[in-house]
Amino acid sequence: MEQQSVSVVDRLGGKVTQVMAQLQALREENEVLKNDLMNAQTQNEAYRGQIERLEADNAAKEREIEEIVNKIESILG
Repeated sequence: MEQQSVSVVDRLGGKVTQVMAQLQALREENEVLKNDLMNAQTQNEAYRGQIERLEADNAAKEREIEEIVNKIESILG
């Protein structure tokens, strides 16, 4: 009986060790994913800033084009 209970305790101990190892691996993976997410969010903010600047530049160019077209139209007639 004692031999069998030791075997069960050993098996349970092994399972607990496996679960603890999996838990640690998942925690490490979660930390990596958190860091990846933070990096992606930072990069996204940088891209958003670039897009805003490009949109502003584009709007300014559109105004310049409109002014040139108006000048040409007034010269022609």
